[in-house]
Amino acid sequence: MRCHSCQRVEVHLEQLILNDRLFTSRRKLAMKMKMYRQQIGRASLVLLTASLLYACSLITERPYPISDHSDGSRFYNRDGSDKGLSNISQFLWQSLWNESAWPESLPNPEPSAIPDRVEDGIRATYINHATILIQVDGLNILTDPIWSERASPVTFAGPKRIRPPGIAISELPEIDLILISHNHYDHLDTETLRQLRQQQEEEPVIVSGLGNAALLRSLGYEHAIELDWSDSTSVENATVHFVECQHRSARGVFDQMRTLWGSFVVETSEGNIYFAGDTGYSPHFKEQGERFGSFALSILPIGAYEPRWFMKDIHLNPVEAVQAHIDLHSEQSLGIHFGVFQLTWEPFDQPLIDLSAALEANRIDARRFWALEPGQARVIAPR
Repeated sequence: MRCHSCQRVEVHLEQLILNDRLFTSRRKLAMKMKMYRQQIGRASLVLLTASLLYACSLITERPYPISDHSDGSRFYNRDGSDKGLSNISQFLWQSLWNESAWPESLPNPEPSAIPDRVEDGIRATYINHATILIQVDGLNILTDPIWSERASPVTFAGPKRIRPPGIAISELPEIDLILISHNHYDHLDTETLRQLRQQQEEEPVIVSGLGNAALLRSLGYEHAIELDWSDSTSVENATVHFVECQHRSARGVFDQMRTLWGSFVVETSEGNIYFAGDTGYSPHFKEQGERFGSFALSILPIGAYEPRWFMKDIHLNPVEAVQAHIDLHSEQSLGIHFGVFQLTWEPFDQPLIDLSAALEANRIDARRFWALEPGQARVIAPR
């Protein structure tokens, strides 16, 4: 028979063994949890890095021509007005308490009926933001198409539209030519471009600035054309020129100024058509007015212009848009880039108020500078 002391020692040993097992289990659990957290952290980092680097991976790898607006790998505005990441961060931070209140949603009027083709004159349908359907010389031209709910790399955050596109994407006629002014998300919307490509058998001609073709090819546009400023290409009977404007480019943190932004001039039998895309005011408007003579239609941005310390270099305000109308010797202008996505600080209807005042100050008939609601169309009579 064992003594009580021996029994106590055995009980103590059993307790130590049990405690060790429990400790080992807890330690293993803690180690596994740490491992899982590390794996989740690494996966999150990979996803974040992939999303930031995705745009960079689709930039043309070849060096660009060295010029007065490129060092061979990046692009610049000729007057040096290039905002950096610190300026962008400051603007975004200040926007948290400076943005005006916008309505949650606004209805659109009944849309204008869209013909399949227009052979005589110029027909312009304002769809939304910078998206215009231009019908001229039998060509259907679409500018900076966006039908997505948000102008953003993700579907759950970023600027959300307050009114729907004026025309459903499925109701478009067959598109012959797409003009992409630059690669910001509100102007180069990948989901919209993918859907446009899928809904028609024949690939539209798509034209953009240097460095964008790889991304466009990944969306199904195998023959995407990229141009430098002052380059041109022919599309049926029209000539498409890619011309200088004052803006910037980026789709992520690490691809700043790696693709070229620009405006378009389309020469047609009905006159020249100017599509500005996004731009600040600079001498390029007068230069292009002198080069091309006059414009039957100029499509100019009038919104997203406050605060001026940040936006002046890259976005026209209505006063500058009216001056651009004058510089371009424009017979008719059409305002875009307002009242759909809240990108800046001004109230949603301020661009229309400021445009009206600027036209009156310059003694220009308001009928010469349209500001339409989504889905509305206007026609310029044949020459």
